[in-house]
Amino acid sequence: MTVDRGGTNLQSTKVRRRRVFYIPGYDPIHPRRYRELYRKEGAAQAEISGYDIALKAKKTKPGPYGWQVRSMIDEVDVSTDIEVLVWSDIVRESMENSIPATYLQLARTAWVYISTGTLRRLMQLRKGPVIAALYPVGMLLIQALLAVLVAWGVARIIIDTAAFFALTGLLVQLVSLCFGLCAGAMLLRWFKKMDSKFFAYYLMHDYAYSASSKGAYSPALEGRIAEFTALIQTALSDDTLDEVLVVGHSSGAHIAVSALSDLIRPGLPNDHPPLGFLSLGQVVPMVSFLPKAYRLRADLKFLSQRDELAWVDVTAPGDGCAFALCDPVSVSGVASDGKRWPLVFSAAFTQTLSPQRWAELRWRFFRLHFQYLCAFDRPGDYDYFQVTAGPLTLRERYRNRQPSRSRIDQTVSKFTTVTAP
Repeated sequence: MTVDRGGTNLQSTKVRRRRVFYIPGYDPIHPRRYRELYRKEGAAQAEISGYDIALKAKKTKPGPYGWQVRSMIDEVDVSTDIEVLVWSDIVRESMENSIPATYLQLARTAWVYISTGTLRRLMQLRKGPVIAALYPVGMLLIQALLAVLVAWGVARIIIDTAAFFALTGLLVQLVSLCFGLCAGAMLLRWFKKMDSKFFAYYLMHDYAYSASSKGAYSPALEGRIAEFTALIQTALSDDTLDEVLVVGHSSGAHIAVSALSDLIRPGLPNDHPPLGFLSLGQVVPMVSFLPKAYRLRADLKFLSQRDELAWVDVTAPGDGCAFALCDPVSVSGVASDGKRWPLVFSAAFTQTLSPQRWAELRWRFFRLHFQYLCAFDRPGDYDYFQVTAGPLTLRERYRNRQPSRSRIDQTVSKFTTVTAP
């Protein structure tokens, strides 16, 4: 299918003032992390690519956490306000489970993905994110097995020691069982405390969050999406802006899809600045393939047909946590004849990172999932800092960009309906 990506809303292709809304993935961390990442990696990319970029504090205190960027790229002075649309409080609340509750969550999540056939369908796309989804299951089961072995070992030692002193009976068995269970519980608590190294609990909570409602949004998330929509709508009423850009990373991509759909449905302000949507490292199929993801599938179908925005989807096969080069609309089974978006292409880590840098990052899976927000030492046509702080709108920057030929754009999802029965 040939798609005209020209559009009609081309007030200006040169950007001097931009407002960026960044929607992070399932991340409980304070948004200052993203400011520091932008500062460090932006400086590195500017040195590599030969332009100037600098950060300073946000001028006005009210509103979302953010910062201001001033850049000089292609001899154009650009001012950009970047704000993080936070839902980390919802993430933290969803992670407040006890150890037994997490194992119950594991069983329920596995059952949802397996019993509905969703896991089998996801495996037809990319093995990487499916392996990433299975990792917390395997790791938590290994931790439980080790705890059982430790409990058995401690109990066995106490029983054998008591027998050496000719002590036997029910009391000895009860004492050994008590100490064994305490030792096993302590090991499980240690594993949870060290989860910043193992990521088992973190990933388990991530996948369980959507699986718990089989793809439907929670009331808390619906409320936050409404807040995001209102903030973006306010920016579109600012006639001093040359572009409003929404960036959705990882799980933030499908949240952005719904927020932008809610924004566009009632109509945008007249003479609004160009609207762009950049989805990075998306994991949309993990949610859209679930049976009750009617809202998300409807939003994907709607947004893919709209000319009010430009939607570019960037992933990379080197990112094992994303559904690389999977068109989120098509694989979800909601592509229509009027489909225009997204433009899907690869950040091509093996080409845009030097062999030395690639060797350093290749097995750091979680770091690679954030590479889209970082510097490339052999940059191609994707540069996060030029997209967010450069002199071209997203639409104009990729006007003539062809989609990756190796993209997956066939229906794979078993569930494709967009309205609840």
